[in-house]
Amino acid sequence: MTYEAQFYPGATSVAENRRKHMSGKVEKLREISDDDLTIILGHRVPGTDYPSTHPPLAEMGEPECSIREMVEPTDGAKAGDRIRYVQFVDSMYNAPSTPYFRSYNTAINFRGVDPGTLSGRQVVEARERDMEELAKFQLETEMTCPALACLRGASVHGHSLRLQEDGVMFDMLERVRLENGTIIVQKDQVGRPIDKKVDLGKPMSDEEAAKRTTIYRVDNVPYREDKEVLEWVHRVFEQRTMYGYKPAVQE
Repeated sequence: MTYEAQFYPGATSVAENRRKHMSGKVEKLREISDDDLTIILGHRVPGTDYPSTHPPLAEMGEPECSIREMVEPTDGAKAGDRIRYVQFVDSMYNAPSTPYFRSYNTAINFRGVDPGTLSGRQVVEARERDMEELAKFQLETEMTCPALACLRGASVHGHSLRLQEDGVMFDMLERVRLENGTIIVQKDQVGRPIDKKVDLGKPMSDEEAAKRTTIYRVDNVPYREDKEVLEWVHRVFEQRTMYGYKPAVQE
């Protein structure tokens, strides 16, 4: 019998979007070149080699180890890349993703990554080329609206509580702006001005954002409308509280 993973319960559009983010089966909406990605991350100059912290594994003569033989190293680990980070923030106003679902997407679909989730931001540390792979994936797909999400390595707080008059998420460092209907990046993720401005494409309309969001809201898809999700949340809460995650002792 073929096992098919079940990522999230629920029958609403929000539940379906959460399953898509967790499974990685999301729609690609835009193209971002490797150089443009490197520019907005700000870790190195586009076109330069990846700095390394150790020689390639093939040249190191590692001792015999059954675990090493079982686990294929990532491309970044093979090359000895240094560890770098990418940090996303998402608006509370029907942004497609949230910190938790970015972490679920990263941990389930990418190897050699260390995702960290906070209330308003999500950071991933990984070997540099492995980090760029997941950052490009999330930026190019329906997981990201360029007006309702942003890369911010600094000055994150307060981001999600306000939208500007043009519908772009507030940023005290003004890393992005709406120009001729598209979102233009003018500073890298820590707020340093960049030489070449990067076009991330058109923002989602309000209707499209409401359709693709993973956020339950009373003015879109209320949480209490998703009966199956409520049932499972109550089940997990009861079993954790009453039986210490040991359902076998439950009568």
